[in-house]
Amino acid sequence: MYVIALSVNYKQASVDEREKVSFQDSQLSDALHTLRTQKSILEACLLSTCNRTEVYVVADQLHTGKYYSQQFLANYFGLDIEAIKRITTVRTEDDAIEHLFRVTAGLDSMVLGETQILGQIRDAFLLAQVEGTTGTVFNRLFQNAITIAKRGHHETEISKNSVSISYAAIEHIKSQVKELTDSRILVVGAGDMAEQSLLNLSATGAKNVIVLNRTVENAAKLAGQFGYQSASLNDIEELLVDADIVVSSTAAEDFVITKDMLNSKRDNTNPLMLMDIALPRDIEPEISELAHVTLFNVDDLEHIIDENLALRKNEAKKIEAMIVEAMDTFKEWIKMLGVVPVIQAMRSRALDIQESTFESLNRKLSDLNEREKKVISKHMKSIINQMLKDPIMYTKELADQPNRKLQLAEIEKMFNIEERVHELKEEEKKKLEKVLTTVL
Repeated sequence: MYVIALSVNYKQASVDEREKVSFQDSQLSDALHTLRTQKSILEACLLSTCNRTEVYVVADQLHTGKYYSQQFLANYFGLDIEAIKRITTVRTEDDAIEHLFRVTAGLDSMVLGETQILGQIRDAFLLAQVEGTTGTVFNRLFQNAITIAKRGHHETEISKNSVSISYAAIEHIKSQVKELTDSRILVVGAGDMAEQSLLNLSATGAKNVIVLNRTVENAAKLAGQFGYQSASLNDIEELLVDADIVVSSTAAEDFVITKDMLNSKRDNTNPLMLMDIALPRDIEPEISELAHVTLFNVDDLEHIIDENLALRKNEAKKIEAMIVEAMDTFKEWIKMLGVVPVIQAMRSRALDIQESTFESLNRKLSDLNEREKKVISKHMKSIINQMLKDPIMYTKELADQPNRKLQLAEIEKMFNIEERVHELKEEEKKKLEKVLTTVL
C-alpha cells in the first residue's frame, strides 16, 4: 500500500488556478466516492480551502495511484490532465505522510502556525469516514496528524499572536485606509471567516458595519455579537451604492458582487475597496476595471509583514521534531500492520490450549496442592513460550517481505487461527474508532 498526496496550493498555483479545482461543500461527498472508485485507489480523503485543494489516497500501486488521482481532478473539473500536472505537487510515501502532518499543524500555511487548517483537516477526515472512503491506514494516519497538530499548538507558542487570513485581510485594509471608524463597511457571509473579519474590524473601532447573508437569521445572529447591523444578500446592490469597503467570504458557487451591480446605480467617482477572501471568488475580477475601485484577493495578503514570524519559525522546529517522531511510529505501525494480529492470535491459541490442558490435568490429579499446581502451570507456559519463540520471530521478520500476505495466510492456516486473527483486527478497528471519537 502507498500513501499519495496531491496538493494544489498558494505556493505554486494562483487564485485563478486554485479556483478551477476548488470543491464546494455540496460536491465533496460525490467527489470522495468518485475518487474512491478510481483504479488502484483503496482509501481517499479530500480537503478544499481558500488556499489549497488536497487529495490524499492510499493506493495498491504507486504509479497507477498517482495517475488516476490526477486524472480524477482533471475529469471532475473538466480540465486537461497536463493543466493539472502544471499546478499540482505530487508526494508519495514518506513525503506524503510528512506533508499531511505539516499541513495539519499549520506549517505549510500562508500564515505559519495558523490553527484554522486543523479544524478543516478534521472536518475533511470526518466526512471521509462517514462516507466510508477511509480505512485502516487513513483512520490511523489522520488521527495521528490531528493529535500531533493539537499537541504542537498546546506545547509550543507557534500560534501565539499568529494571524488568520481574515486578520491579514483587515490589516491590509488598514494599510490602505488609515481611519476605519466612520467607513461604511459591508461584510458578506456569515461563516467562520466572516466572524473573524468582524472580530478584527471591531478591534479597529469600526462602527458602521453591515453583515449580509442569504439566510437573514444567520446574518442577524452574527452581527448581533458585535453590535452591528444585518441585511439580506438580496439587498447588496442597494447597499453597494454607499459602501466604502467590502469584505466577502461566502461559500457561493457564483459571483455575489459583479461589475454590473456597480455600474447600475453607484457613483463611481467615490472610492471603493473590495477584499475577496473566498474561493471560489465572490467578486467578479473585471470589477477592478472600474474607476476608483480597488480589488484584492487572498494572494495579495502574502506580503503582509508579521513581526512574530521569527518566533513562530523557532516554534515550528519543535513541531517538526514531533512530526519526525510521529512518522517513525506510524511507519513502524504500518510495517507491523498485518503481523501483530497473527502473533497475538498464535499466543492466544497456545494459551487456550494450555488452559484447557491444565484444567484436564487438574481434574485427573485432584490431590495436587496449590504449590504443585503453580509449578506445573508455570512450566507449561514456559514450554509454550519456547515453542512459540522461533515461529513468532519468523512472523515478525515477514513484516519486511513483499509476499508477506501469502506467508501470513499460511501461518494462520497452519496454526488454525484465521477466525481469531479476524476478531483481533475487528477489535483493533473498534478501539481506534473510540480513540478517534475522544481525540476529535
